[in-house]
Amino acid sequence: MAIRLSTGARNKLVGTDGQGFGELFNNGVLDIYTGAQPSSADAVETGTKLARISSTSGTAAEDGLKFGTTGSGVLTIGTPAWTGLVLVDGVAGWFRFYGSGGVAGTSNTAIRFDGAVGVSGSDLDLTHTNLKAGAVITIHAANVTQPAE
Repeated sequence: MAIRLSTGARNKLVGTDGQGFGELFNNGVLDIYTGAQPSSADAVETGTKLARISSTSGTAAEDGLKFGTTGSGVLTIGTPAWTGLVLVDGVAGWFRFYGSGGVAGTSNTAIRFDGAVGVSGSDLDLTHTNLKAGAVITIHAANVTQPAE
């Protein structure tokens, strides 16, 4: 036997209507770091912070990342495109996405998630992982998917 979720339930889980993933992380920011991903999203950040991805590359007061529409259990990123300025040279290894008002450091109450960075098959795929200070990273498309089972 398998547990199977309806499309409506999947959309609520990833949605931005005050009940799902999208609402928790709407208006957050994404930081990219060197090195290995910590063992838990509760752990302190490791490596060197290479870039902060936001809706305006950190140039406006309302700078949080926006999520777009939900359908078939998939949440898309919103507009404008997510961008960030690379702060220092380095090789991207992992990222941390902080909910609005994100809390850095060790925390078991902060709203955040981590993932691996690579060029293919990672949680966040970039065209290359060798980042150079002063370059701009742009994320045009990404999805958060809630599987049906």
